[in-house]
Amino acid sequence: MRKEQKKGFYFKQYEAPNRSPFDTLFEVFKELITHTSGDFDEAIEWLRELDKEYQLTDANYTIEDFIEDLKKKGYIKEELKEDGTSGTDITAKTERAIRQQALDQIFGNLKRSGSGNHKTKHAGNGDEHTGEFREFRFGDGLERISLTESLRNAQINNGVDSFQLTENDLVVEETQFKAQMSTVLMIDISHSMILYGEDRITPAKKVAMALAELITTRYPKDTLDILVFGNDAWTIAIRDLPYLKVGPYHTNTVAGLQLAMDLLRRKRNTNKQIFMITDGKPSCVIERDGSYYMNSNGLDQYIVDKCYNQAQQARKLHIPITTFMIAQDPYLQQFVNHFTEANQGKAFYTGLKGLGEMIFEDYETNRKKRVK
Repeated sequence: MRKEQKKGFYFKQYEAPNRSPFDTLFEVFKELITHTSGDFDEAIEWLRELDKEYQLTDANYTIEDFIEDLKKKGYIKEELKEDGTSGTDITAKTERAIRQQALDQIFGNLKRSGSGNHKTKHAGNGDEHTGEFREFRFGDGLERISLTESLRNAQINNGVDSFQLTENDLVVEETQFKAQMSTVLMIDISHSMILYGEDRITPAKKVAMALAELITTRYPKDTLDILVFGNDAWTIAIRDLPYLKVGPYHTNTVAGLQLAMDLLRRKRNTNKQIFMITDGKPSCVIERDGSYYMNSNGLDQYIVDKCYNQAQQARKLHIPITTFMIAQDPYLQQFVNHFTEANQGKAFYTGLKGLGEMIFEDYETNRKKRVK
């Protein structure tokens, strides 16, 4: 599809050689269902509009045929709504397909390999074989002895006729730790994420889905918690990501950080980290009496200081915070600089382009730490 703007959606020339009509439409449908936060009816409405403009279907395969195939393949289902009427919703199978598409789009250059293959630079009592051998040492577990290499040594050292296996013949294979990482991903859902005609929540949502799919399929020993923050902060399940929407909220960064640290305190992994995707300034905190203190005019020092305190608290807990600031305002960058200094973490000042690649690279780098 040629570049076209419709309600903030951007479409490009779509070419899918050697694909079935269903597969061609399904790729577009997954994009639309992500943009519409899981609203099937709206996604189909947009698909019909695109079909009129770009002739995605023909008489042999129509949008109605596509909808029927979605039902047959288990991608959609009829649901009874609260008002008693019936409607169509996507299924868990579609949610998984959307996450996989996000992973392919954002981390497309990632080489697939077996699950749980994070490596560290440190050799030791790990569970990944390196192919390197050394002599047996006191304290080495019997399960680490390479029987083949040890028998080979015994034959060389003692001969075949008078075969015997001694401690001097034993060889163990080096292994590496596969570090485990516990990550909390914070997503800003304040109103500014859709202001000024720019849809910032959809790219952030795609990154979250891609990261979730990456961790659950490639690094199943790692943990990922996802939370959103507006006036308050709360966790969401991975399956809820396609339906995530921006609300009429201020930005309570403090509440998000507090919840993130509470989640990570419960994890037994040594390696812990917080990723925060935001485009705005902190503008809200919750007072001890439960009331909200809000100020959207500039950086309120009272709110900012509470953010710095949370950054320092995370540092004491050895939890680095990586901030992905998707706004370019100099005064916001200055705030993030001070925030990052207080935590001794990292910050990336970026637009929406390349956000996923940066998060992936930082994830890979951060988790190459030895488990203590």
